[in-house]
Amino acid sequence: MDTTMSTHAPPGRPPHTRWNPRLIGQIAALLLANVTADSVIVMPLFVLPQMLDHFDTTQAAWVGSTAMLAGAMWAPLFGKSADIHGKRRMLTVALLIACGGGVVCLIAPSLWVFVLGRMLQGAAVAAVFLTASLVRDMCAPRIAMPAVGAVTTCAGVVGIASTSSVESLVAQFGFRVVFVASALFAAAAVTCIRAFVPESEVRTPGRVDVAGTLLLGGGVVAVLGYISLGPDLGWLSAGALALLAAGVVALTRWYLVSSRIPEPVIDIRNLGRPMVLTLLVVVLATGAGQSMDQLLSLIAQVSSDQGLGYGLDAQGSLALLFGLPAIAIMAGGLLSGWVAARTDPAVALAAGVLVGTVAALGMFLGASSFPFAVFFAFCLNLGMGSLLASGFNMAAALTAPDRQGVTASMVSVTSAIGSVGVSFTGAAILSGTRIEVDGATVNSATGVYSYIATSAGLFVTAAVLAFLLLAQRRANRPQRTV
Repeated sequence: MDTTMSTHAPPGRPPHTRWNPRLIGQIAALLLANVTADSVIVMPLFVLPQMLDHFDTTQAAWVGSTAMLAGAMWAPLFGKSADIHGKRRMLTVALLIACGGGVVCLIAPSLWVFVLGRMLQGAAVAAVFLTASLVRDMCAPRIAMPAVGAVTTCAGVVGIASTSSVESLVAQFGFRVVFVASALFAAAAVTCIRAFVPESEVRTPGRVDVAGTLLLGGGVVAVLGYISLGPDLGWLSAGALALLAAGVVALTRWYLVSSRIPEPVIDIRNLGRPMVLTLLVVVLATGAGQSMDQLLSLIAQVSSDQGLGYGLDAQGSLALLFGLPAIAIMAGGLLSGWVAARTDPAVALAAGVLVGTVAALGMFLGASSFPFAVFFAFCLNLGMGSLLASGFNMAAALTAPDRQGVTASMVSVTSAIGSVGVSFTGAAILSGTRIEVDGATVNSATGVYSYIATSAGLFVTAAVLAFLLLAQRRANRPQRTV
């Protein structure tokens, strides 16, 4: 059911129908929650090489993407709980768990304790969709769409300042600085949200399917673990195949159980074609786009003088490479919300995918040229900002007000699965194509450009699906009568 024109404001509290100081203050408080999520997901990418050296591992995907992977497990639990117990309450719980995870990462004596901390930090991923749902509750639809764009993407502005600060602080104190920052952001966000953001009164009676959450999360972790560890263990080794089988069994069991019980953690029975197309676009496009950040972090400090066929030699210029595109995320989100409010969220979604596709193809040039890398990273993040905001807006337009938490969590889950899946696949491609140069094992040009080709191919597929969604929306639009 299309509920684009419905009002999601809680009863007894009139929705914001225009921009005003109170709304701006509430968005600022919610934005701080997404700054926390940004610091958990993005900031560790700046120090990925240092973390790999410290823990003496080549598992870049596990070190860099564990929080996003855990977010895929946390999201359904927080989404359903938010609809039942309140969105603000579950948002503060998620931020407190993420804060604790930052502390664990800070003091972790080993890789696996560090990974545990990153999994706890993954609870911050819930902040993105819970803040979007709270905005939908507080605002009339015409204000809600650009407001969702602002609250989900303007966190990138903080990335501009934090990138340059982190780069100098890491040089002095080590990579753990980023985890101090994320814990402080989480604590500040909880304080501001409790002070300025009202609790939503839109509730759905029911219970949380904890068993379904564990099956879904465990199955996803096992399958992605097979993709990540396959090159080291051997794709056909007993351990790798056991991991894959466990994941397939868990996901199959989750599917069978969720189709029978009345309140599954994610209801896959009544999604409808528009929602399925939306989620497919999100999983492919955001996965392809976010995985490119991991690749850039791995090749950024490689010098072109090494003759590997790639390399950006960005030592000392990471703020330009990673900070400047943060402006594009904000611009993409705000522009997407403006377009969605005046046309249709499907238009903004298709535009974001198209921009991302062009940028991914441009990375064939950007992998060996710093100016091209900065330009196409800017374009890529412009598309990603649009995708992030329009994905939530499109899903919300297809959902009743009392199920916004669950629906937003589905967008977050698919985004996380796409990001981690493509990142792990890319890491496997790099791992399987490494070469030895002057006694050191390095990523080959074949691996780097195969990684880019994989991401570009996923973007192209997502673009086709996005335009199918747009065509269906236009075909189903009520005809005006004269």
